[in-house]
Amino acid sequence: MAPGSRLLLLLLLLGSLGAPGLGDPGPLEDVVIDRYYIPKVCLREAQMGDFIRYHYNGTFKDGKKFDSSYDRGATVAGVVGVGRLITGMDRGLQGMCVNERRHLIVPPHLGYGSIGVAGLIPPDATLYFDVVMLDIWNKKDKLQITTLSKPERCNRTVENSDFVRYHYNGTLLDGTPFDSSYSKDSTYDTYVGTGWLIKGMDQGLLGMCAGEKRSIIIPPFLAYGEKGYGTVIPPQASLVFSVLLVDFHNPKDGVFLEHLEVPESCKRRAVTGDFVRYHYNGTLMDGTLFDSSYSRNQTYNTYIGKGYIIPGMDQGLQGVCVGERRRVIVPPHLAYGENGAGDKIPGSAVLIFDVHVIDFHNPADPVEIETVYRPEGCNVTTRDRDFVRYHYNCSLLDGTKLFSSHDYEKPQEVTLGANKVIEGLNSGLLGMCTGERRVLIVPPHLGHGESGARGVPGSAVLRFEVELISMEEGVPEGYLFIWHGDPPESLYEHMDLNKDGEIPADEFSAFIKTQVAEGKGRLMPSSDPEKVIADMFRNQDRNQDGKITSEELKLKSDEDQEKVHEEL
Repeated sequence: MAPGSRLLLLLLLLGSLGAPGLGDPGPLEDVVIDRYYIPKVCLREAQMGDFIRYHYNGTFKDGKKFDSSYDRGATVAGVVGVGRLITGMDRGLQGMCVNERRHLIVPPHLGYGSIGVAGLIPPDATLYFDVVMLDIWNKKDKLQITTLSKPERCNRTVENSDFVRYHYNGTLLDGTPFDSSYSKDSTYDTYVGTGWLIKGMDQGLLGMCAGEKRSIIIPPFLAYGEKGYGTVIPPQASLVFSVLLVDFHNPKDGVFLEHLEVPESCKRRAVTGDFVRYHYNGTLMDGTLFDSSYSRNQTYNTYIGKGYIIPGMDQGLQGVCVGERRRVIVPPHLAYGENGAGDKIPGSAVLIFDVHVIDFHNPADPVEIETVYRPEGCNVTTRDRDFVRYHYNCSLLDGTKLFSSHDYEKPQEVTLGANKVIEGLNSGLLGMCTGERRVLIVPPHLGHGESGARGVPGSAVLRFEVELISMEEGVPEGYLFIWHGDPPESLYEHMDLNKDGEIPADEFSAFIKTQVAEGKGRLMPSSDPEKVIADMFRNQDRNQDGKITSEELKLKSDEDQEKVHEEL
């Protein structure tokens, strides 16, 4: 047996036998204690019956070392004040704080007396100990939990069977670090209350909020006990954990919703199959931002309930209103699971999406028409091919203004059904009376589609406020002029006003204007009738020589039969 081991054994045996010093007590009657270092914070002093761990160097008066725990590379652990140590050491250790350092002078009668320790300590030797206290605990101790910080909002706390992700620094009671999740750049992830953790940590995590910081002091019997752990945690060591709970969830959790702002008017809520455009900020439970549509200045556009997005968002967007702001908290089994995503979403992370719904629609949606004002006695309404003048304001459903005819000097003009405006607006202008006002909601498949247009985002639902200013009855598609009755029998002779056998442009124009003035026919409505007449002349002047011959002149109905050219 090594000399140091024999001495430690004698320290314990003589103390357990209650052996007082057997020789001359010498000039000292009691232990001399020099508290040469006392820590500023002393949460606890060693009392009789406490279990302690300490290091020491033992020397004689001349400085010669007879024993050292440092040389053995192991602390001394035992119960103080119950006779298991020599009396002088028992007395000298009582009242010590963790990290306190003492010089003890033990007279022979409180040490090994007149017998000494063969080969190590001579009889009647005064002993000098330099001691540092490392740990103090008692079998009656409980877990010590101190809340260092706590979020203002805490909707839920950790319970048994929850899965937690937390950071920690682990130290011994004297401050010696033994482990840290921060050094691994990764949280510690585990279930609580299932035996995967030491008992003290299982208990210490209960009741925590995400974002809460705690100090947890765990006595050895709730930690690694008599065996310790590897080379970093000694036997019978109290452990101190500084814990930051990053997030937690339960495998049984569903999606949790917080309705932050819901518009007073919500005529429709999104359902499976709807196409939703929304902005979002995506954060972890500790507030770390991992993604944002705002940073891209572009909404996220997708179908819901179709599996195009993570299941949690598929569920979380069900029932949203246009303009609603909603917080969607998604557990990992409905998000990216144990593997996470990229370098920004860790495995088993709970995700929080703050969502603002811009608009949504269904591919089967028609134009939604709301009549705001309709004049009394409205008997004539717009039809396909009519020429209309109207004012409009166009915006997105979130109120973002896009275009307005009021920004120009005159109303918008268009021939309905001529593919000059988007299909949804064309449909919304049909059946209107002059002076009528409507609100039109146009889904993107009847608007500018997935690609959008200049100033219009892709897949955007558009809102139009329209007012019909005037309308003119149109002509069938493909016609520039139609007769109200049958045309003259000898049309060419009637059109050849000077009877010279040819019809120049001025003669053609004069004839057409006369027919319109006498109510015998009408031109295709346009803001420029002269251009319409010029187009008619150009269509009839087949060889483009500036005049129409009798062989060139043909009615539209005749051309349709021959499948030849255009119209009169």
